[in-house]
Amino acid sequence: MKDNHSNIAIFDTFKTRRNKFTGEAKRQRGIIVHLATEQSPDLRTRTSIAHAIAEKHGILWQNIYSGIFRDLDEVLIPAGVVKEGGRLPLRRGPKALQLEGVPFYDLTDTGLLVASSIEELGPKRVGLLKSYISSIGADDSSCKAMKEGLLLLIDRAPLFVFKIIDEYIHAYSSGAVDSITPLDTKKLRPVIAKQIAIEKELIEAFIGFQQDQRELVRNFFKVMT
Repeated sequence: MKDNHSNIAIFDTFKTRRNKFTGEAKRQRGIIVHLATEQSPDLRTRTSIAHAIAEKHGILWQNIYSGIFRDLDEVLIPAGVVKEGGRLPLRRGPKALQLEGVPFYDLTDTGLLVASSIEELGPKRVGLLKSYISSIGADDSSCKAMKEGLLLLIDRAPLFVFKIIDEYIHAYSSGAVDSITPLDTKKLRPVIAKQIAIEKELIEAFIGFQQDQRELVRNFFKVMT
C-alpha cells in the first residue's frame, strides 16, 4: 500500500528550470531504471545502485549513497514502487550484518508500470509496458476492451499509449491517485478522460470522413510533422 506522505519525485523539476530534473528526481529515476534492467541480485544492493548511478553521472558514489538510501527507505518502498527482494550473505564486517545480510531490491508491479514512463529506458519501455498489459486480467468487457486496445495501440501508436501512461503515473507521483495497480478502467478513466478528448474527437471525425477528406487530413499531419 502506498504511503500518501511518500510521493515519488521522478517528474520533479526546478521551479525556474522546468526542463531540468531535480537531484532527487534523477536519483529516483536512476534507481528505477537500474532495477528494471539489472538481473543480478548482487548488483541490486544500495551500494551497487549508488555505484551505477554515480558512474553514469561522473560523480563519487559516496556522495549519493545517503540519497539512494533515503530514496529507497523513505520514498520508493513506502510508495509501493520498490520492495526488498531478499538478502545477500556478508563474508566480512560486523557479525550482526553477516548474519542479517545485505538487502537487494526489486521493482513491484507498480514499479514496473512506473518504469515504463521513464524515457531513459529507451526501447525497453515498450517491452515492459506490453508485458505488464498482457498480465492484466480481463474479468469484464470494459477491462477486456482496455487491454486489447492498449496492446494494439502500443504497436501502432506507441507515443499515444505512452502519453496515457505518463498522465497516469503523473497523477500517482503527485498523490492524486493512491494506487495504480492492478490497472483497470475505473482507475484509468478519471485520470485520462479529459487528456485524450482531442484524440477521441479526431478519431470520431476521421471515421466519418469521405476518402478525399481523409487524404486531406493525412496530408495535413504529414506536412506538420
